[in-house]
Amino acid sequence: MKNKKLVFYLILIGIIVFISYFPMDSYVTRPGSAYELSPLVEVENGDMDDEGTFSLMTVSMLNATPAIYLYAQFKDGYKVLRPEQVRSPHETDEEYNVRQLKLMSDSQINALKAAFETAELPYDIETAGVFVLNVLEGGAADGILSPGDRVLSIDGNKFETQQNFIDYLSGKQNGDAVELVIERKEREMIETIALQPLPSDPERVGLGISFVEDRKITTEPEVTIDSEQIGGPSAGLMFTLEIINQLLEEDLSKGYDIAGTGTMESEGEVGRIGGIDQKVMAADKDDMDIFFAPYDGEADNAESNYGLAVQTAEKIGTDMEIVPVKTLQDALDYLEGLPQK
Repeated sequence: MKNKKLVFYLILIGIIVFISYFPMDSYVTRPGSAYELSPLVEVENGDMDDEGTFSLMTVSMLNATPAIYLYAQFKDGYKVLRPEQVRSPHETDEEYNVRQLKLMSDSQINALKAAFETAELPYDIETAGVFVLNVLEGGAADGILSPGDRVLSIDGNKFETQQNFIDYLSGKQNGDAVELVIERKEREMIETIALQPLPSDPERVGLGISFVEDRKITTEPEVTIDSEQIGGPSAGLMFTLEIINQLLEEDLSKGYDIAGTGTMESEGEVGRIGGIDQKVMAADKDDMDIFFAPYDGEADNAESNYGLAVQTAEKIGTDMEIVPVKTLQDALDYLEGLPQK
């Protein structure tokens, strides 16, 4: 009898461990939190005595286990995503995280550009090489370069554009050695790599990496942004508003707690993002007064960011106002007309 009980308990423990920890090939997202931006953004000698706040919104993502997967089927605000809905083909989790952090970095550059243009203050943007997103297995750089590396120069040549970088390598032959100056975790290193046929295109030779242009911006006054653990481009609008708020003497927030989402494009447009319903739920949970949503369709269109935001707000019964914005100027115009709280 005791042996049967022991076997039963061992089986039960095994089932609990399996459903709690067995990794499934899927992800679960859920509403995250509102992150107030004033502790993350510091404008040198900026205005910091404002009563209201600007906050970016996050969505939390988990690797699914059977327990989390089942829970997500019944919990409002939880979503199950297939790997191809999250990562690019052949992209590892590390490469996905690097890509998200790069998107955040680029969104900050656009935010700084838009903010300083609004405040009519000087800034300068320059290309600083290329940023490595993926290192292809079996390629020339496999085991030498890593996702997140910055290639500053090749054979002593710096490149003003990504196309210049591509053109230089296209003139090389199989087996040609090139000397790269790379930056990794704020350290400069020199690596010599013999070019090989690309795993994805054997007719061409190269390093075997996917990359994007790397830009740097300098501003006067200097701005420091601490967001190393937050990825993706969707906080661009809110970063822009916080920077402007610190650059100018007046309190843009008028004393309200303001959340929102949307990419900041180079010409001031606000771009659509994913997970806006979860971000509305998170903003309501954190008692935000106002929520800026990218305007890409009417309020009755559930396929649009604004439409889904409005429908989610109605569903959860929030008093938070959902404000549609197509451009940065739309947000600034709304704030200008906002009465003091």
